[in-house]
Parts: sequence; structure tokens; C-alpha cells
Amino acid sequence: MKKLVKLITVFMVISSILTGCSSSGDEETTATTIKVGVNMELSGSVASYGQAEFNGIELAVKQINAAGGVLGKQIELVTVDNTSAAAEATSVTTRLATVDEVVAILGPATSGAFKASLPVAEENGVAIISPSATDSTVMINETTDAAYAAGFRTCFVDSFQGVTMANFASNNLSATKAVIFGDNSSDYAQGLALSFTTQFEANGGTIVTQESFNSGDTDFNSVLTKIAALDYDVIFIPGYYNEAGLIIKQAREMGITTPILGADGFESPDLINLAGTANITDIYYSTHYTSVGDDAKVAAFVAAYNAEYGENPNSFSALAYDAAMMLFDAIERAGDADTAKVITALAATEGFEGVTGTITVDANHDAVKAIFVVGLSGDTAVSSVKVNP
Repeated sequence: MKKLVKLITVFMVISSILTGCSSSGDEETTATTIKVGVNMELSGSVASYGQAEFNGIELAVKQINAAGGVLGKQIELVTVDNTSAAAEATSVTTRLATVDEVVAILGPATSGAFKASLPVAEENGVAIISPSATDSTVMINETTDAAYAAGFRTCFVDSFQGVTMANFASNNLSATKAVIFGDNSSDYAQGLALSFTTQFEANGGTIVTQESFNSGDTDFNSVLTKIAALDYDVIFIPGYYNEAGLIIKQAREMGITTPILGADGFESPDLINLAGTANITDIYYSTHYTSVGDDAKVAAFVAAYNAEYGENPNSFSALAYDAAMMLFDAIERAGDADTAKVITALAATEGFEGVTGTITVDANHDAVKAIFVVGLSGDTAVSSVKVNP
């Protein structure tokens, strides 16, 4: 009996030592990494945005880790594809916040998916930052009519884009008559159309007609034939690159040479691929970032991105890079990777120098920053006009 007791005691001691070693290893892993979630559109209808943003985030993580990390710890990404679906984005946010227990979440890219994710992040007290959710109302909790405490973004809002493009049409292109041809199935597009109309009319201009299409449409010839018969100076297309590229192609091939204006939804290499290089003439769109100019910080970012991915970054890559770097800056300022402290530090962000401009977070957690209007010719950005808020 004594021998049995002694054997059991020895076994318990050995088990305790082994358990202690295992626990110590887990604690060491946790202590030397900071987990950040990525909730991004990596497949589906707007995968072009999501992949560009993931690249920007990944580059930021590689650079920050190579420089020693944040608070002496390496950043560990936990990346999940939301398939460009709002419902899936909500599920991804739940998983990242509760199962993976990340410190913060970067993404989604689009307004609808971000809006669906915000309540979950708020409920779990985890910061969530969208690089490009530009819907003017997305940051406001409709139940409380107050801003979400956990939500942030590094982009400007749609209303700013609509106003800017209306002023650009009036002041830079001397337009007095405009046609709007927008996506009727998108809150993003409808918001842009409204702000453009309001400002253009305030400038003394006239909206000759407002036509619409739905996401997924491919044949726009009947509406363009109607538009071609009208008297106007510019066409404003509030919508995404999928349809805008085809509209540009069909309009130019029909002989419509009028300047065509858009917003950041134009920002994709696929716009040029769909339209055809020869049809990209007098195309202007508002964007968060441009490499046109001599900004040293931007030049360094472009060089690093090109070396990593073999192509130049677009505004979505740049916005996501800034979102990641702004988060790392906030964690550093918080002095701790505690979610509540990180949210407080993000809310206090002021004068953060990013590649898309200088960012200050306002009371609604929107980014106060400049906007650029880029002119395209063929596959090249040939002009850039900076407009301050």
C-alpha cells in the first residue's frame, strides 16, 4: 500500500511539472505576440478591394515586426475571408472577437459589411477599423443615435466625395449641366448621388437627368443612347468599378466624349481592364490617395509595396496600410494591448501622418483628412488636385 501511495505521489509530481512546462510555453507565446484580426473581402464581388487592402495590412505588419514589433511584441494576423457578404462579415467578427480573442479587427472594406459588423464589435468591446467604409451614416448606432465607441475608419465619408466632385465639375471643368447615372441598388451610390446633386445645384448647376442601373448589370446601351441625345457637360457615375468600367467602354464606343466623373468606387485596375485603355479619356474620380507628386513617405510606401507584390498600390492598399499603422500607433500609445485601452487611444488619434494624408479622429470616429481628385488617361494617373476638409 505504501508503495502504491509513493507511486501515485511521484506520478502527481511529474504531471505537475509537465503541466507547468506546457502552461509556461503557452504563456510565453501569448506574451510575445499581439493578435490582430483581418475581416476582409478576399473572394466574391468586391474581392479586388479586399485583396488590395489585405496586401496593405500585410506589408504594414511585416515592416512593424521587422522594426521590433509593438510594445516589444510581434503582430500576429488572424485573417478570415468574409466572401463580400454582410452576413458572413458579421459571423467573422463574432469569431475573431470571441474565439480568436484578437485585440482589434481590421476591415471589412465595404460599408454594408462594416455596418453589419459594428454591433458585434461593440458588444464585445473590440476595436474595429474599416479602411474604406465611406457611407456617411455607418458610424452611427441607429438604436442609440450615437456613434459606436468601438468603430473607426481611416477614409473620408461619401458626402465629402459627392460635394468635392460637384465642386470639381463646377470649378475645374466649368460644368453647368450634369447627368447622373448611378447604382440604384447601393446605399453608397445613392448617398453620393444625393450629395453631388445638392452641391451641384447649390453651385447654380442643373441635373439634366438622373438614370439608374443595378449591381451586376452589363448592358447600358439603351440608357446611354438616351443620354447621348441630351445637352450636358459631365456625367457623374456613383457606383463601383464593375459597372463603371463597362459604362465608360460603352459610352466611349458610342461616341460620348463628355468628361466622366466618379468616386473612390472607381479605384481598381479592373476599371481600366473593363473599359479598355483606349476608352479612358477625361475620367476623373475622388480618392483617398495618389502617388502623383513628390511626397517622400508615399514614395517609400510605393517602393516597398512594389518590391513585395510586383505592382503599385492603389488607394485601398494605402488606406489599409494606414489603418494598420494607426492601430499599431494606438497600441503603443495605450502602453498595453488591452482592448479598452486601445479603443481609448484610437479615439484620441490626432495628426497621425499616414500615406493617405494626415489623420485626426473626430467625435464620431471619422477620419478628418484631405481628398484628392485624380485624372486618368489610358492606364495612367496624369493629374491630381488636393482638396482639404
